Amino acid sequence: MRSPGQAREPKGASVTTGQQWDIVTSVGLTALGVAAARALESHREDRLMSDPFAAAFVKAADAPAPMPTSPQEVAQLPEDSTWAQARMEDYIGVRSRCFDDFFAAAGEAGVRQVVILASGLDARAHRLDWAAGTTAYEIDQPKVLEFKQTVLDGLGAAPECAHRPVPIDLREDWSAALAEAGFDTEAPTAWLAEGLLPYLPPEAEQQLLTTIDRLSAFGSRLAVEDFNDIRRLFEDEDLADFGQEWGLDMRDLLHSDDRPEAPDVLRGLGWKTEVEGAEAKAASYGRDLSGMFGEMADASRFVEARKPA
Repeated sequence: MRSPGQAREPKGASVTTGQQWDIVTSVGLTALGVAAARALESHREDRLMSDPFAAAFVKAADAPAPMPTSPQEVAQLPEDSTWAQARMEDYIGVRSRCFDDFFAAAGEAGVRQVVILASGLDARAHRLDWAAGTTAYEIDQPKVLEFKQTVLDGLGAAPECAHRPVPIDLREDWSAALAEAGFDTEAPTAWLAEGLLPYLPPEAEQQLLTTIDRLSAFGSRLAVEDFNDIRRLFEDEDLADFGQEWGLDMRDLLHSDDRPEAPDVLRGLGWKTEVEGAEAKAASYGRDLSGMFGEMADASRFVEARKPA
């Protein structure tokens, strides 16, 4: 996080160096903001998903700026706050529902091993109805997972499946840590990369996808949040202003470098892919994506891939 007057770091410096972060710094702070959006979505009568833990995560953190978790708290924000205009919960509600549905379909197809990469503060292991025999592995920064587990323990929350946190930075040898936690390379796996790829430089994204392929048995599935033209987000001053309320410049965290498109990479590895734009997905749920995050929705797409036998 930059102090006033401090020079801007190179784009993506926060996630390409050896720096670690907790839940109120760097990428960890964005996970807290997403939790606030899930809490707001959970209050809607037309909610697409429900997260009973999201507000508790936000309340337990010492965030540098207010993050509302209810409509009443939104109404109490200063007039110049961008939270009310952003309607971040619209997009996050659609994204969360999309990937919740992905896991439900994987379970119905008999997949009983789940890996959530950079899981952040979405406690899916605790809030979803999992098929009997499911084991969910969550990979994220040690401090992020420690914070999440402390809050869940305080709430007396129990997971709905076998839950195995894997506290490691994705820039390290996370596949070895996953194996040590009990991951079975012979079992089909449902993988999720949500809110992750834009924070990775091109070479790290390529390595992530090839590692997933190497670890995946036939019948595995992968869901990815991808962006087909992330450059446009760097031109959105409203998005930049939104991040500044948290003390972040999102353009310092996201990578706009040219890179092969994720669906093409997966097809090249032999996976069958389906791609749906966020706006089309929202329309299928009866949700209109507008407001400040409309530009993000226009660039966002959800990729689902399967590794055939």
